Amino acid sequence: MRPAKAFHLDMKDLKSGAVDLYDIALMNDYLQMENDNEARIEKWRADNDGC
Repeated sequence: MRPAKAFHLDMKDLKSGAVDLYDIALMNDYLQMENDNEARIEKWRADNDGC
C-alpha cells in the first residue's frame, strides 16, 4: 500500500485495473531508490559535517 499512499491512488484505480502490478512494482522501486538516496545523503552529511 506504500505506492497507493505515496502517489495518492484511489482504491477504485487499483480495483479497476487502471494501475496494474507492473505499475505498482515501478512505484515501489522508485520509493526504495528515493529512500536509499536520502540515507546516502544523510550519511554523507554526517561524515562531512565537520569540514
